[in-house]
Amino acid sequence: MTEDAFRDSSAGGGPLSGVLVADFSRILAGPYATMLLADLGADVVKVESPKGDDTRTWTPPVRDGVATYYLGVNRGKRSIALDLRDPGDAEVARELARRADVLIENFKPGGLDKYGLGYDAVRSANPGVVYASISGFGSGAGREVPGYDLMVQAISGLMSLTGDPDGPPYRAGISVFDVMAGNHAVIGILAALRHRDATGQGQHVEVNLLSSALTGLVNHSSAYVAGGEVPYRMGNAHPSVFPYEPLPTADNDLIVTAANDGQFRRLCDVLGIPEIADDPRFARNADRTANREELRPLLVERLAERGAVEWFELLVEAGVPSGPINTIDGGFAMAERFGLDPIALVGAGDRAVPTTRHPIRFSATPAVHRLPPPELDEHGVELRKWLTTPLEDERG
Repeated sequence: MTEDAFRDSSAGGGPLSGVLVADFSRILAGPYATMLLADLGADVVKVESPKGDDTRTWTPPVRDGVATYYLGVNRGKRSIALDLRDPGDAEVARELARRADVLIENFKPGGLDKYGLGYDAVRSANPGVVYASISGFGSGAGREVPGYDLMVQAISGLMSLTGDPDGPPYRAGISVFDVMAGNHAVIGILAALRHRDATGQGQHVEVNLLSSALTGLVNHSSAYVAGGEVPYRMGNAHPSVFPYEPLPTADNDLIVTAANDGQFRRLCDVLGIPEIADDPRFARNADRTANREELRPLLVERLAERGAVEWFELLVEAGVPSGPINTIDGGFAMAERFGLDPIALVGAGDRAVPTTRHPIRFSATPAVHRLPPPELDEHGVELRKWLTTPLEDERG
């Protein structure tokens, strides 16, 4: 099989069709990034140790005996199991790196050097490669520190912002910085591919969880960097906007956000207290924020007259951002209601797996969901055959 024919055998459209990604990552940040690239049409080869990606065993919950954690970030890929300590397997891995357009890894910085798979070695054999590295704390003084999302939530300051003002700090409910770093890796890879298209040269793209965290803290980071203030947790309150938090109704709490004066006036109209919008204590956002303890009971008194869902319908119709506090199933149900079609079934028959649809919509080159999350070494035979066939013989 020729190089082009092999790549075409797994192609299914998408804006990155024809791009070969060698995925040496595991757990979450890297696999999430490569899944997004696969959704965009890239041919992703997932290189696993003979034991497989750790998340294969992160249970419960499971679907047909497979961890749903693993299923959630590994669709669209082909799997080959390689023991990099074995000279033969290491050579197969190096050949994959030599043929790849993109290599992504999240070993400890420098961890692939001993296998001839570090950036300098791969670039020497493949000058056009876009080599993306994801680490916890960068390749400098923090290179020896293991990178786990929970650590970064603590070290970055996020946990100091999460929880009740008088309670303990809390982690976010997801590995937020792994996901953020995965997204940043994709952005960097796409930018580097654009540069390669223009110059023919690849480059090393480095992403670390701590830098992703600090930029992801946005206004809180700016409060310190630009304003010299260290923000602390305020529960569900916003430091600069009110109302912008859950408020009680006749049954459940409702998120109510009035981020500008027009939205606040419409909120007051719906609640039947239009005069409040003209009260000098509440007329501007700065006033409402400064006097939130006076304003809150006035809003809560009116909200107590109806339930959260009924208020949601009325407020959204009036152009006031609001929302019920759902569980995950409610979130998917709301997405279905809005026509977002949030679930994509990948594979067929017994291998069909429901997954969360790619979040970006394209008018000309839609995302694809063509392969179910692979079993360990599911494509090992065909990939080994391809990677051990000299390209010169293929062209002949």
